[in-house]
Amino acid sequence: MAENKLTPLQQVEADRKAAAAAKVNKVARIFSEEEKATRKERVTKAKDALTRSVGLKGEHVIQGRAALKKYLQQMNEPNQPDDQRFEMLIEAPFKAPPKKRENRGF
Repeated sequence: MAENKLTPLQQVEADRKAAAAAKVNKVARIFSEEEKATRKERVTKAKDALTRSVGLKGEHVIQGRAALKKYLQQMNEPNQPDDQRFEMLIEAPFKAPPKKRENRGF
């Protein structure tokens, strides 16, 4: 079994060849009209949230805007958030996280 283990260099080369083969055999995804409409609506909402959150301040705004930008960059990836999670993503820059309570003993 130890003889079958690849060296790091061989592993990198195997990964490179697998990625090249996957790129050659890539099948273009075809989106239905319903999916296109949903994607277009989500992009509009995400861009609107980004423009409305420009002047806001706070740590949660920075993280929320970064999440929205990441979502827009990864629109073509297969794993997309469901509607509830997307709504949370849209509202993230505008909702301040709850303040931590300090339980001080006597």
